Amino acid sequence: MDKGFFDRTSPEFAARRAEARKLLDSLDPAMQDGAVTADPARQAWFEAVYDLAKGDPARVPWANLAPHPLSQAWVAAQAEGLNGLRILDVGCGLGDNAECFAAAGAHVTAFDFVGEAITWAKQRFPESKVAYAQGDLFALPDAWLQAFDLIHECYTLQALPPDLLLQALAALKSALAPGGRLLIVARAREEAEEFKGPPWPLPPSIFEGAKRQGLTTLSIEDIPAVPGGGSRHWRALLRRAEDA
Repeated sequence: MDKGFFDRTSPEFAARRAEARKLLDSLDPAMQDGAVTADPARQAWFEAVYDLAKGDPARVPWANLAPHPLSQAWVAAQAEGLNGLRILDVGCGLGDNAECFAAAGAHVTAFDFVGEAITWAKQRFPESKVAYAQGDLFALPDAWLQAFDLIHECYTLQALPPDLLLQALAALKSALAPGGRLLIVARAREEAEEFKGPPWPLPPSIFEGAKRQGLTTLSIEDIPAVPGGGSRHWRALLRRAEDA
């Protein structure tokens, strides 16, 4: 297969992604007047994304075949601070973020809602030290509770309907070990800004919601949109309130 097939900067890759996006939007119940009551976590739709992709990463809208730049930069800034830490990567997709943390010396567990995503990640990184697993944020295994020094959440919260956010934050907090921290990378918006998702960029009140779920904010970076492309983002670090 032509190497350009996997070049996410190529016009061909972009064209395949745009074509897939139209189809996936037409299948997404959340795009139909926000109707997600039958499947609030949108599991069936996420499964359809990977099923319809047929091995083409361009057809998975969030698969950029590289770590998210904000996550990657954060990892690089930690020097050796991640070495040996137990890290959970939430909604790992094709594995790029998880591999980035593992390359920094962390012991990484990565999970995704969709089994096909996990299979794909393992195929992409056959020599990986990451423990990949299929899992549900709202039904975490008992072995994961209070088990991780750092949880990395990139684009999972923004993919959930807003009325599930507090439940999701509580689930994330439940997996933090004493002294553990939660790193959130997500698109951002103003509180009063109307936005039809998905995804649903997170408003500033997400951090008040996190506080109510027992998470204390250590830092919040409000990163502006890049002219000509890109979106405004939050990069925030939180920890368990009882460890403050």
